[in-house]
Amino acid sequence: MDQRLQKKALSLSYFTVGYNILEGIASIFAGLLSGSIALVGFGLDSFVESLSGGVMIWRFRKHGKISEEEEEIVEKKAIRLVAYTFFILGAYVLYESVKKLHFHEIPDPSLFGIVIAILSLIVMPVLFYMKYQTGKSINSRSLVADSKQTLACVFLSVALLIGLGLNYLYGFWKADPLVGLIIVIFLIKEGYSTLKEEKLCSC
Repeated sequence: MDQRLQKKALSLSYFTVGYNILEGIASIFAGLLSGSIALVGFGLDSFVESLSGGVMIWRFRKHGKISEEEEEIVEKKAIRLVAYTFFILGAYVLYESVKKLHFHEIPDPSLFGIVIAILSLIVMPVLFYMKYQTGKSINSRSLVADSKQTLACVFLSVALLIGLGLNYLYGFWKADPLVGLIIVIFLIKEGYSTLKEEKLCSC
């Protein structure tokens, strides 16, 4: 594997984890302040994505240093943990979204949340392209698969922006828990996809 491209892949994985952690903290903080389950769900997803990115970092750092069998065993356990975390968070966001719709728990408009969504729409497409191209260059199916998770986050950011925007501009508060339900579908789908990709090809 080209050492320069391997370092680039590792740097992209570090950036992904760092950005997702900051995005998760900001989103959950903004969501708790405004009562937005969509923002909280988006933030929780960011944290799980950072776990997935952590697996990628481990792979690139350990590649060639331990046996393929040992690498596969540890990776499968880590990926299974990520998948189950998606399911747990999906159940939580589903409960909160339905509760807010049923009891008419109206979230406050969140300009901060809108800024987070817009920033994600700027950063994530670029990050997806760089990870995808690098993954193709070094023939890393795991990095290509990880880039597709990043692309999925772009669509999730679009849904978040629409939901927050409708509440901010028109007071359509139901858009927030409805986006929460969209996030639930995404979380469950990601959980199943992660389980299917439990046995990833080597870097």
